[in-house]
Amino acid sequence: MSESKKTRREFLQQSLLAGAGVTISAMGIPASSYARIMGANDRVNVGLVGFSDRARQALLPSFFNNNKELNFDLVAVSDIWNRRRDEGKAFLQQKTGHNVQACMNNDELYNIKGLDAVFIASPDFAHAYHTIEAVKNKCDVYSEKPFAETMEEARNALKAVKDSGRIMQVGTQRRSGSSYHAAANFIQQGKFGPITMVEMTWNVNQPGRWRRPDLVKSIRESDTDWKRFLAGRPQDSWDPRKYLEYRLFWPYSSGIFGQWMTHQIDTVHWFSGLKHPRSAVANGGIYMWKDGRKNPDTLTAVFDYGPENDPSSGFQVMYSSRFHNSAGGTKEIYYSNGGTIDMSTNKISSTGGLTEREAQEMGMHANLLPNQTLSNEAAATTSANTGGDPLTNAHVRNWMTCVRERKQPNAPIEAAYSHSIALIMGNAAYRTGMKSTFDEATQEVMVGGKVFKM
Repeated sequence: MSESKKTRREFLQQSLLAGAGVTISAMGIPASSYARIMGANDRVNVGLVGFSDRARQALLPSFFNNNKELNFDLVAVSDIWNRRRDEGKAFLQQKTGHNVQACMNNDELYNIKGLDAVFIASPDFAHAYHTIEAVKNKCDVYSEKPFAETMEEARNALKAVKDSGRIMQVGTQRRSGSSYHAAANFIQQGKFGPITMVEMTWNVNQPGRWRRPDLVKSIRESDTDWKRFLAGRPQDSWDPRKYLEYRLFWPYSSGIFGQWMTHQIDTVHWFSGLKHPRSAVANGGIYMWKDGRKNPDTLTAVFDYGPENDPSSGFQVMYSSRFHNSAGGTKEIYYSNGGTIDMSTNKISSTGGLTEREAQEMGMHANLLPNQTLSNEAAATTSANTGGDPLTNAHVRNWMTCVRERKQPNAPIEAAYSHSIALIMGNAAYRTGMKSTFDEATQEVMVGGKVFKM
C-alpha cells in the first residue's frame, strides 16, 4: 500500500511505535512491507487479471468459498478483450452483489485506490510479466502456472518479487494437498530411502483440448489490444488462434511442458529439495492432431536430478504425455529400493522393493516400506474444468491466509522459479534435439554450449 493508501489505523500504530522509541527495523519488519500489515477487520481488495476459463471455473469459485470468512473482496477485473471484460464484470457483480470495475488494461487496474492483491489468470507467457507489474504496484499475487517460459523473464520476476516483499503464490496446487504433504514428510524424514526414479504421465484423448474454434471465428483485432497481448513476445501480426489458442503455439506457450509437466515436476523439487534438473533430453511431435498447431501432441522427456557436486548420486525422472489416447491416464510414482509412493492412489507400498531374503543373499539391509495410505484426499484432477476442486480451494485459501498474516505461502516465488527452469530445460531439449543443462553461475539454460533463446 502506498503512503497515500495508508489507513488511519496504520498511521496511529506507526506514531505510537515512534513515540515509544521503537523503529520498524528494530522489530525485524522490512519497512517496504510494514504498510501492508493489516488488522483482522481490514478488508483485502482483490483484482482479477484476465477473465479466463481457469479464473471462472476454478480460481473464483475457490475464492468465493473463503472470502467472507477471511474478509476479502473482488473489486475489479482487467481484460483487454471487450467480450471477456464485459462477461467478467457481469459474473463478478452477480457473485459479489456490488459494482465491480471493468478495466481495459492493467494501467487502469493499478490506478484503483486501495487495491491490495491480484489473481493473474492471463496467458502462459504473460504470468511473469504481469507478476512484475503487480508487485511494482504494491500488490500481492496469486499467479497461475506456468510461471515463466524464458529464463530472462523468470529472473526478472524473481528479483521483482523478492525486492518488493509482496506475498506471491504460484498455482501449483499440489503443494496444498494433504497427501502431498504426507509424502513430502515421509521422504524428507528418510523413511523412503533415496529416490531412484520418478515416473510421470499425463494422457488424455481430447482433440478439443486448448482449441477454441467458435471464439476464433468471432473475435476481431478491434475487439482487443494485440500489442498489449504480446507482453514481451516478438512482434507478430494479428492471429486469433495465437490469441485464443496460444497453448498450441511457441513462443506463446511451451504447451505440454508448461501446462501439465509443471504440476508434477514441482513435486520432485519439493520432495527432493533439489532446485532443478542437472540435464534434460526430450523427443516428440505432432503425430495426430494436424490442425496447424506448433507444439507437440505427444512428448517424452527424461531428466537427471541430483547434486551438482556429486554426479554419482541422483535419480531419473521420466515424463510422458499424449493427447490422442488416454490409456494409462495420469500417474506420479516415486521409486526407491524399498518400494513406491503412488500419488495417483495416495499409497505407500513395498511394491517392487527389495525383499528381506534378497537383501540377505546380497549381504545388504532391506528398507522395507509399510503399506499405508497417505490420506483420504482424492487424487489431483486432470480435466480442463477442475471446478473449485479441493486442491485448488486449499491453495487459494492458503494464499489468502498468508496475505493476511504476511507469511510465505505453500508455493512461493522460489517454487515458481524452479519449475520454470525445468520446463525451459525440457522445452530447450525438445526444440533443439540436444541435451540441455543449467548454468548455476549465469542462471541460464544451455544447449550445445549456447544459451537457449525463444
